[in-house]
Amino acid sequence: MSEKATVSEAVMKTSAGDPEQLCIDHNTEAEKRLLRKCDLHVVPVLTFLFLLAFLDRINIGNARLQGLEKDLNMTGQDYNIALLIFFIPYILCELPSNLILKKVAPSTWISGIIAAWGVVTICQGVTKSFAGLVVCRFLLGMFEAGFFPGCVYLISMYYRRHELQKRVTFFFSASIIAGAFSGLLAYGIARLDGTAGYSGWRWIFVIEGLATVVFAAISKFFIVDWPETAKFLNDQERKMLLTRLTLDNNGAQMNRLDRPTLKRCLFDVKIYLGMVMYFGAVTSGYATAFFTPTILHQFGWAPLKAQVMSIPIFVVSTVITLALAWVSDAIRHRFAFTILGCTIATVGYVLLLCQQHVPVGARYFAVFAITIGTFITQPICVTWLSNCMAGHYKRSFSTSFQVAFGNFGGILASNIFLDSEKPLYPTGFGTTLAAFWLCGIACIILLFVLIRENRIRDAGGRDYRFQLPEEEVTNLGDDHPSFRFSY
Repeated sequence: MSEKATVSEAVMKTSAGDPEQLCIDHNTEAEKRLLRKCDLHVVPVLTFLFLLAFLDRINIGNARLQGLEKDLNMTGQDYNIALLIFFIPYILCELPSNLILKKVAPSTWISGIIAAWGVVTICQGVTKSFAGLVVCRFLLGMFEAGFFPGCVYLISMYYRRHELQKRVTFFFSASIIAGAFSGLLAYGIARLDGTAGYSGWRWIFVIEGLATVVFAAISKFFIVDWPETAKFLNDQERKMLLTRLTLDNNGAQMNRLDRPTLKRCLFDVKIYLGMVMYFGAVTSGYATAFFTPTILHQFGWAPLKAQVMSIPIFVVSTVITLALAWVSDAIRHRFAFTILGCTIATVGYVLLLCQQHVPVGARYFAVFAITIGTFITQPICVTWLSNCMAGHYKRSFSTSFQVAFGNFGGILASNIFLDSEKPLYPTGFGTTLAAFWLCGIACIILLFVLIRENRIRDAGGRDYRFQLPEEEVTNLGDDHPSFRFSY
């Protein structure tokens, strides 16, 4: 079967004349073994690679504490500019990267872009000027652009909708773990200060970049390709996997890119609501990743203590986020968890906005609340939108659109924590809180949109689409009258 074969085509080829296969008992031991096999081969390697990606993305914050700005003669808002420039190509290149991923084996494309950004990370460690740093950050954003949406897209093609949240959150937890230990790792590497004439912050980039290049080369042999051609599955397992995915979508698919397909992608209000949701959550996510060590340092703690005190924050956030992801899948519900995350984070932001009147312990708790709330909401926003999409191209478009627009939150987050306002950062905390509740409002609107659309379909209000030409009916994606949305 060619790599470009669609899920539905594979199911028809493997299941023809075998009607019992279309009535799979989803509790069979065979299917449990299949899921365990997918869990072993699909998610862990991508999670580890995301850990490297996030380390390479945020290590500039640790390099800053080790003298980056002084050595490169950076002043004023230069650091914020270096953060901002990353997001311009990161936003622009996500959709093209996902479209290439659909045409090229994921193992080839993903490992290739990882190797490229590893080289760029090394270059950050040898640059001699602020201009050189800006160029490196631009290239880093370009090569990293396709990784996160591509991985979510790839993972979503292996699991049914109510199985997806805990897998995506496990993948996403790599970024939380990176936040927890990047500071200590950087501190340890920085002890090489003066070795071979390089400052400690340069060694942070060089060593972490070298590790990325090495693991990129190895990952080519471990990253899975599309289910239709996955080498770790035998024919019977592939047959079972493709059938259960088709049944989960009630036969809805979008595996051909044409003008009607493009129109359905561009005019789907669910995608735009998902973009706003992710924007709000990402603003808080990047603010947490970039500025937590700095914020803790402003509590009066030395840089090393600030790094150490950030570890429990991220560890606790990881445990809570994974636990709630499991519950979300178990009860097949998303909406309430996004609002829960918004509410918890709000408590933290309000405390920090009033930090002149609260002790250090309460402010430390506030950072806990912000981080927990952020990391509850962010992966669920991605999974929820993916659950509302059907077909290769619809998921490819929706994931890349959502993540691309959401990363405008990174641009916002990198420019609202102003040196002139430290240690209180009222603009930073106030703006991030407002963005988070923009996410909450979008979640509420999406909930009502989905409830209304399901009711219309239950009443036969979309059955007229069955009268469209057959080639369009078989490519409607989640616009197919038989598809029902989860929330």
